This record gives sequence, C-alpha cells and structure tokens, in this order.
Amino acid sequence: MAKSIVTQAAKLSDLVNYQDGSIVSKEIIKGEKGTVTLFAFDKGQGLSEHTAPFDALVYNFDGKAEVIIEGEPHLLGAGEIIIMPANKPHALKAIERFKMLLVMVRS
Repeated sequence: MAKSIVTQAAKLSDLVNYQDGSIVSKEIIKGEKGTVTLFAFDKGQGLSEHTAPFDALVYNFDGKAEVIIEGEPHLLGAGEIIIMPANKPHALKAIERFKMLLVMVRS
C-alpha cells in the first residue's frame, strides 16, 4: 500500500516552497507501483539529462520550464503537462521559477 503525507485537501503550491538557488523536492506518495513528488525550482536550476526505467508525467502548476526529451526542447507553462517516456533521455531547466508535480508509474 502506498504511503502519503497528505491526508486532507491541500493546495499543491502550499506543499513545497521556493528556495533561492536551489531545487526543493517533497515526496507525497511512495508505493510499489510508483511515486508522486513535488518540486520547486529556482530560476536557472534544473535536472541534467538522465533516463528512467518507467514513464513519468510532469504537471507544471507554477512558472515556466524547458523540458528536453531526446534532444527536443518543449516549453512547459503553468497548467500544462508532458510525459517523459521510459528509457528516453530527458532533462529540464527552470526558465523562471516553477513548481511541478512528478508522477512516476512503474509497470
């Protein structure tokens, strides 16, 4: 059974805060079949190119980011989602401060 830190209604934006020059993350669900993690990226911060063995969905709920999948850049604004397919190289960078919900689903 998945464990969650959120047991009542909450705003995503209230669950993770920006920190100057940093990336802040907070795992809100961790289970056998996947995880749900919140991130807050300061402007210019990012994650270098990597791969994951399972699909990942990014939901940007504040700010603007560039998500690069297999070398192709995608601009992601607030309220938009993108899927990073399993085993495909991907990276991301904060064009401005942004917060995202990352849902990773293990198959």
